[in-house]
Amino acid sequence: MEFIEDKVFEGIKFQEEPLAKAEYENCVFKHCDFSGANLFEFKFSDCEFIGSNFSLANISKTAFRDIKFKECKLLGLHFEHCNEFGLEFTFENCQLDHSIFYKTKIKKTNFKDSQLKEVDFTECDLTESVFENCDLNNANFDRTILEKVDLRSAYNYSIDPENNRIKKAKFSIQGISGLLNKYDIKIEN
Repeated sequence: MEFIEDKVFEGIKFQEEPLAKAEYENCVFKHCDFSGANLFEFKFSDCEFIGSNFSLANISKTAFRDIKFKECKLLGLHFEHCNEFGLEFTFENCQLDHSIFYKTKIKKTNFKDSQLKEVDFTECDLTESVFENCDLNNANFDRTILEKVDLRSAYNYSIDPENNRIKKAKFSIQGISGLLNKYDIKIEN
């Protein structure tokens, strides 16, 4: 497999100009369009994606090691099919609606100012992750490990404490209703 490092890719539509199957290290992808692209078995290490669109890309067996996604559109991605070895990323100002993290181990992941509507975190290990100012409307938490997770500034979440591990997780008083939704009670100031 080809090895490409320290390169900047800008404004490329990879449906028209396919990205070479390679191992990319310390590369920057600015305003690139990966939507619907086949990234099967690609390897990305220490890369940054800025303002790029990954919607509905095939990321099966794709390696994402120490990756920064900033202002990216990542709609409907199946992160559960990624290469698990070294899987690590951060998300800032990203749209991750309808993406799936089923059974992924993504401890200490930072989600900042991101939209995670209807994201599936079933059986995901999110230990010590941070959801800073994130919209978790209809996100699915089922048998999810949320120990030491920081949800103090997250909103629109619904988490069943009896069905998820939430030991030492941090919540704000405003978000406490998201832990009580299943009881169909009204909380007022």
